[in-house]
Amino acid sequence: MTMPTVTIEAGRHDRRWCPLQFQAPDGLPAAEFYHLDSDGESIIAEPAGGASLRTILPAMRAGEKRTCRVAPAEPAERSTGVILFCEHGALNILLGDEVVTRYVYADVPARPYFYPLFAPGQTPVTRAYPMYPDARGETRDHPHHRSLWIAHGEVNGIDNWSEQPGHGFTRHEAFEQIDIGFVAGSFTARSLWTTPAGDPILTERLAVTAWVGGEDLRLLDFDIRLEATHGDVLFGDTKEGGILSVRVASELDVPRTGRITNVFGGIDESECWGRAAHWCDYSGAVGGSPVGIAVMDHPHSFRYPTHWHVRNYGLMTANPFGYTAYTGGIKEGSYTLRICESLRFRYRVAVHRGSCADADIGGRYLDFVAPPRVTVDGHS
Repeated sequence: MTMPTVTIEAGRHDRRWCPLQFQAPDGLPAAEFYHLDSDGESIIAEPAGGASLRTILPAMRAGEKRTCRVAPAEPAERSTGVILFCEHGALNILLGDEVVTRYVYADVPARPYFYPLFAPGQTPVTRAYPMYPDARGETRDHPHHRSLWIAHGEVNGIDNWSEQPGHGFTRHEAFEQIDIGFVAGSFTARSLWTTPAGDPILTERLAVTAWVGGEDLRLLDFDIRLEATHGDVLFGDTKEGGILSVRVASELDVPRTGRITNVFGGIDESECWGRAAHWCDYSGAVGGSPVGIAVMDHPHSFRYPTHWHVRNYGLMTANPFGYTAYTGGIKEGSYTLRICESLRFRYRVAVHRGSCADADIGGRYLDFVAPPRVTVDGHS
């Protein structure tokens, strides 16, 4: 029996732990997962919905071209890959037996958040406070900075950013999908943004995909849709917010070991705060281990490339609305989302060992926005 083939072309850049999703070849037998075989090397692919397959390339050189046979593999135990399960009001995301993060959605003060968030080697890259108020060595400012979260400071005049009296809420309603896999695992959650009194403002649909990575990189893809399901929504022009926000571990703060870097080579708050940039990275050392976290904006995002509310004290947030503060009043950034319309934001979060340069975040960004070309060649 001849097997279908696909051809992967790296393009002009080296690839490393690069996620790929592509159309499945016609006539491919149904299977739990597949092998992509080329010149004695084999990588795993798996169904990803919509008659597509997904895989991750451990490494591929610029200019390299591979033709791979696609063959069904024998069923296997799910002891490896990405595992997701709910426990005690949180959705746990694991690579094998190691926790990557937890999506905490129940009994939260204001809105869901992701905590903890680990780099390879299980080094935490986000702050433990205020989830653990007595965490040693942590700063204790801004208690609404809960590790990694989604929020904005002025939504129809409501503060859905802080936890001050009168703040708004994001209420988790349901998981619409939870999938595990050998290559990636994913979930989709539906939440409702409300006034302090509980009146609905908008619907949030959050899709997160966690990819299997190497010993020095973990990747999480966020696809966020804000839908005006209950009337028009005015997003105010304020720096107090950000659609995706991170508060790094206190050891990564710039006054300690940290360094902020953006796509243009800007360094630290003085050169990165308020600037529009395709990605921003926060790196340093935690417990002596060099680690970092980068947030990458995608061309499909609203107002790409986003502006960055990034501070030396440990905050990094993608904020496409705070133009007045960022431009000294030259631009105004409020936006009215009309009823039945939606805004989309796509980000890749790369949690890595080493510095921004060690992790080649620029290369990882190209993996995100300009991945290798995949051609379905049919049957060989």
